[in-house]
Amino acid sequence: MASEKFANPPQRPPVFNYTPEELSAGIDKIIETKRGVADNVIASTTPETATFQNTVQPLLRTDDETVGENFRICFLQNVHPDAAVREASLKADGKMRELGIELRMRDDIFQRVQAIYDNKASANLDTESATILDKEYTQYVLSGLRLPHGPERDHFKKQQLELSRLCLEAQNNLNNETGGVWFTPEHLEGIPKTDIDVGDLEKGTGDNEGKVKADFKYTTSTPLLKYAKNETTRRDYYIAETNKVNQNAPIFQTIIELRDETARQAGFKDHADLTISAKMAKDSEKVKAFLADIRTRVGDGGKKEIAVLRELKKQDYAERGLDFDGEIYAWDVGYYSRILKAKEYSLDENEVAEYFPMWKTFTGMLGIFEKLLGLHFVELDEAAKARLSPTGNAKDIVWHDEVVVMSVWNDEASGGEFVGYLFLDLHPRANKYGHNANFSIGPGYVKADGTRNYPSTALVCNFSRPSQGRPALLKHNEAVTLFHELGHGIHDLVAKTQSSYCHGTAVMWDFVEAPSQMLENWCWTPDVLRGLSSHWKSGEKISTDLIDKLMKTKHLNEAMGTLGQIAIGTFDLTVHSPDSHEAVKKLNCGRLWNQLRGEITGVKGPEAVGYGMEWGQKHATIGHFVGGYDAGYYGYMYSKVFSTDMFYTAFKENPMDGEAGRRYRKLVLERGGSMDENVMLYEFLGREPNPENFYKDLGLA
Repeated sequence: MASEKFANPPQRPPVFNYTPEELSAGIDKIIETKRGVADNVIASTTPETATFQNTVQPLLRTDDETVGENFRICFLQNVHPDAAVREASLKADGKMRELGIELRMRDDIFQRVQAIYDNKASANLDTESATILDKEYTQYVLSGLRLPHGPERDHFKKQQLELSRLCLEAQNNLNNETGGVWFTPEHLEGIPKTDIDVGDLEKGTGDNEGKVKADFKYTTSTPLLKYAKNETTRRDYYIAETNKVNQNAPIFQTIIELRDETARQAGFKDHADLTISAKMAKDSEKVKAFLADIRTRVGDGGKKEIAVLRELKKQDYAERGLDFDGEIYAWDVGYYSRILKAKEYSLDENEVAEYFPMWKTFTGMLGIFEKLLGLHFVELDEAAKARLSPTGNAKDIVWHDEVVVMSVWNDEASGGEFVGYLFLDLHPRANKYGHNANFSIGPGYVKADGTRNYPSTALVCNFSRPSQGRPALLKHNEAVTLFHELGHGIHDLVAKTQSSYCHGTAVMWDFVEAPSQMLENWCWTPDVLRGLSSHWKSGEKISTDLIDKLMKTKHLNEAMGTLGQIAIGTFDLTVHSPDSHEAVKKLNCGRLWNQLRGEITGVKGPEAVGYGMEWGQKHATIGHFVGGYDAGYYGYMYSKVFSTDMFYTAFKENPMDGEAGRRYRKLVLERGGSMDENVMLYEFLGREPNPENFYKDLGLA
């Protein structure tokens, strides 16, 4: 009975069988619809007669009705195997961004929104509507609507359009990067065949005859820097990877200049001041002080960790009869951290990975969400996909044959209602998004007739493929990453808001990571890890001894890792808060990045071995800076204050407490961005959030 019930979702999954022409036509239709509704709102209202119901609501309803197709069309640039489809998706994304700027700068709409906002005290709006109104008003202000009509505002709009185009171009360069370094097989000595099988790598010809290509994908870069015994190999690869998209460096320079110019035009001190004013932190100076405080607290720990690695390198070089110059470099950290795990903790990452075959582990993770949140997951086989596909063709509801589709439900005890669709695209391939992320491909909302439109969400990751007769295996840090991204997906699925505007992860940027960061703690809970484990060959659970060793490494080199995050966040804030517009024009971002990385982490880079301070353009490889996290990278650290506080308060004593899990689902996840996140946290914690547990978890309290 239950299985039959869960076999028939009340809503079909979305389709992805677009041709390039259909993508273009689809986005043009969405643009025409949204413009038309905006025009109708203006024709039927005045600032004096405008209300939330006759002005904002029609715009929200149109967003609801078009957002799913909009998201899916623009999503395909990240994952589709057909270059023509990716190109059409990219162009469609550009058109939608231009439309967003156009609508955000319509003064006639803003006049009505401002009138509603000024009279909101008497409007009797529900919490979600009031939250949307506040956010909408703020976005219009940030978009320059306080500027006078005429050349100044026209110039502002032109600059915003150029910013949008440049950010899209930079992200596209990252997605389509195909570089690498040619090495002889001997230069790759030390890397386990299970991590990189040299025989599977692209073979060189001509000048590269006898060499193989190590690309810059995550599945290559991580094991190479961890295992390659030859320091020159690691150094050369590190430098090349840092410079893999140098065409983005001048683009980024133009971007930060335009951001600074438009922020000052809009009446803000700088771009950081503008963006952070609309986040939980509110004040950029507060954020700078937050990062500086953590840097001070963990600084000594970082120095001690570097000293340990330096001593390991000294011993290693002595054993191998090599001259040691007394330094640990950036390309050494992964290598000697792995050796430290093996020597001090007797922990072999690959041995641990044998207990975490990817798909079995993923199924176990779903089981955790089933128990905690009252969910039920059903993988759709080919017959089910064909039966549920709007076209009758199973292939039309995926963008690649490797994609797995699941229907998600409340469990029987929770009512058995349908929740949405979860799409999984977990292995790397050419021209695919190169990191790990969750993409909303159809937010949920309540339709005009009162029924629900159910959400769809996609996990796009890059975990190693099966090889050497083994299934895909997850190292422990990869299991943490998978659970983190799945957490974003679950947030996207279980949210129950009236409007797609604030569905799921549509929360403040410096809170969005908190729910998933909190879930990472489950992967550091011995009983949970043991439950997830199943040796790929024997099916045995991981031993208590191996678990104990793993637990001891939880804070291994954590100070260095924290300082690395602070370095990125500090660079982000520095380039987005110059003293003057002339100052941003004079910035040398490559030099600044390399200086800050060295000063804050204490780890030397190529500049220390004769390459100069302008040796690399790492900032040009950070998609966050052009993908919404501008002057917002601090959010990864800032949200950890909230995530750690939530875990310690509600789950540390009993991580599998179903009652606490359902309360968390109701008070945090289901609300999406429909209310003030500070209020949401207060209601869940029973008090104001504070950093005490965050510092305690770092060993600093």
